[in-house]
Amino acid sequence: MSEPFDPSAIFGGGAGGDNPMAGLLAQAQQMQAQLLAAQNEIAATQITGTAGNGLVTVTGTGTGEITAVTIDPKVVDPDDVDTLQDLVLGALDDLAAKRDQLAQEAMGPLAGGLGGGFPGLG
Repeated sequence: MSEPFDPSAIFGGGAGGDNPMAGLLAQAQQMQAQLLAAQNEIAATQITGTAGNGLVTVTGTGTGEITAVTIDPKVVDPDDVDTLQDLVLGALDDLAAKRDQLAQEAMGPLAGGLGGGFPGLG
């Protein structure tokens, strides 16, 4: 098993030592690990979008993969295909909104952390 990267080996000092760059690199590594954990959480989350009070549901992952579509037989009317199409689009839109909210909640604190020392990133 390899030792974790020690930025002080390159820049000298440490997180509280003589070289502030080493502390910055350690902070960047910590943020990278948090970002990876947030991305994994998003990818593993199942989200369901609905329309028509649950007549149409679309299930997918936080990464955008659609895993299931359920349509209540009550909404299937060969003479009114437009309504069914609208419900499917509504469920997909609801799924997308929930996926965006999940990503914002998981990644928001990390994105805010970038603005502290890097102009244009916060």
